[in-house]
Amino acid sequence: MAQIPNLDNAPVNLTSIREQSQKELINILKNVRGKKCLVIDPKLGDSLSLIIQTSMLKEHGVELRHLSADPIQSDCSKVVYLVRSQPNLMRSICSNVHNDVSKGLQREYHVYFVPRRTVVCEKVLEEEKLHHMITIGEYPLYIVPMDEDVLSFELDLSYKECQVDGDTSSLWHIAKAIHKLEFSFGVIPNVRAKGKASVRIADILNQMQAEEPVNSSDMVVPEINTLILLDREVDMVTPLCSQLTYEGLLDEFLHINNGSVELDASIMGLQQEGKKTKVPLNSSDKLFKEIRDLNFEVVVQILRQKATSMKQDYTEMTTTTQTVSELKDFVKKLNSLPEMTRHINLAQHLSTFTSKPSFLGQLDMEHTIVEAQSYDICFDYIEELIHKQEPLITVLRLLILFSVTNSGLPKKHFDYFRRELLHSYGFEHIATLNNLEKAGLFKKQESKSNWLTIKRALQLVVEDTDTANPNDIAYVFSGYAPLSIRLVQHAIRSGWRPVEEILKLLPGPHLETKRGGFSNSPSFDTLSGVSTSIAKVPDGRRALVLVVFVGGVTFAEISALRFLSAQESMAYDLIIATTKIVNGQTLVGTFMEKLG
Repeated sequence: MAQIPNLDNAPVNLTSIREQSQKELINILKNVRGKKCLVIDPKLGDSLSLIIQTSMLKEHGVELRHLSADPIQSDCSKVVYLVRSQPNLMRSICSNVHNDVSKGLQREYHVYFVPRRTVVCEKVLEEEKLHHMITIGEYPLYIVPMDEDVLSFELDLSYKECQVDGDTSSLWHIAKAIHKLEFSFGVIPNVRAKGKASVRIADILNQMQAEEPVNSSDMVVPEINTLILLDREVDMVTPLCSQLTYEGLLDEFLHINNGSVELDASIMGLQQEGKKTKVPLNSSDKLFKEIRDLNFEVVVQILRQKATSMKQDYTEMTTTTQTVSELKDFVKKLNSLPEMTRHINLAQHLSTFTSKPSFLGQLDMEHTIVEAQSYDICFDYIEELIHKQEPLITVLRLLILFSVTNSGLPKKHFDYFRRELLHSYGFEHIATLNNLEKAGLFKKQESKSNWLTIKRALQLVVEDTDTANPNDIAYVFSGYAPLSIRLVQHAIRSGWRPVEEILKLLPGPHLETKRGGFSNSPSFDTLSGVSTSIAKVPDGRRALVLVVFVGGVTFAEISALRFLSAQESMAYDLIIATTKIVNGQTLVGTFMEKLG
């Protein structure tokens, strides 16, 4: 189980949100009396590990199992399924029940849908003639706190569902999650949205408020001042670039799954051959909190300095006589040794990837594509990757970046790449290419690209970025400032009006509204970075902005937002919410589909 993140320093009371989810789950288990087998769909299990400890579940007479099509190995007479509302998971449940029936086992079955039941899933149970044997319920888990300033709605397919399948049900879930937050922290008075999905969510949110109003009279001032909603579609450039922060690189190469990475024990200096070990990564680890958002080059230097200073202290300890208080200080420093060792091992392992010529070449190419000055060089580079049969996902990542910055490729080049990819990697990948085309990620060029205009207007490429003492968010990609975060910067500083012309060049509509009866709360026009005095909530805290990424956010973008929040001229604390934390690989992966 991943370590449950400590939320004590969160800008709002996220612990209460987590405790409510714990309580709801415990109540479900209490309702089914006696010993029971809790069967969890594996993906959901990862999310639950950030909400509740296994030991807590076991206290309620629970045997834990993961859902699969294989028969349940348990002698419990009561089975509780906890599953996301997906038809393929229903088939596994049906196969379990049919298996029990064929063996003459009599059990009591309960299926709890997360976060809510759907007609499609119940239909599967009806078609299999099992609905009369199963009690159906819901476990409304809409929000999983990943860390003290990051929330996930755990909707990893929402971007692909909206863009390719035309299924927008996830937008209702996101609005519901935000509305749930409003029940705890008050109606959010200011909303800014950019992108088709985001504007739709803002509408649904108002609808929900009309149907199930949050009683605003109890709350003098809402705890969250502003909601910024941003579609991933508005900025597909950022997630396709390689992240260069410590946490971003850990995710790129080792894949952070719900706040921890799993790797060979030997890498972490443990003497267990062939065994895997889980390393938790969240702000409970003080050293990680200090270095997670820094550019990796800087992290290596900091770890080196810390190790050197510890070595000096040790030398002084052994060569000179120390007073008791000096000894005490030294022992205190030694307490941080396990964290030091952990991150020195991780950083050393990361360096084996970051020093590879292939990675450095890819970085170079990403910068060339983003600069958008040398079309032919980029074309040749991608062509060569295909001929060398580099992993398909690596090729697609650069190809999509190339296509997005050029508003698609000329028909001749589009057809050529499509043909080459199918010849090199197999025709079963035609479904993937169709998905990407449908989502507008790899497509024929229909109009001239306006990437250069956007890049200049928002100053996305920053020359001479100082990664050690950054003064701009561009440090997270060593010279490229994420477009998404530049937009957030504007939305916070001055609203959409000053950047209206640029917003029109980006996909989807935009919207800026005031909600609820909070005309007395400071409006955003007076909350610009200059007059920080007004941005204080009456009791002296900083005003709070909730930034929601619809379709995923990368760790590098989260780091850039934390960097903004830490600036003196910034009058707000930020909380980040997302459908899922992604990187270029996992995002492109959601579109990949093999025929047959």
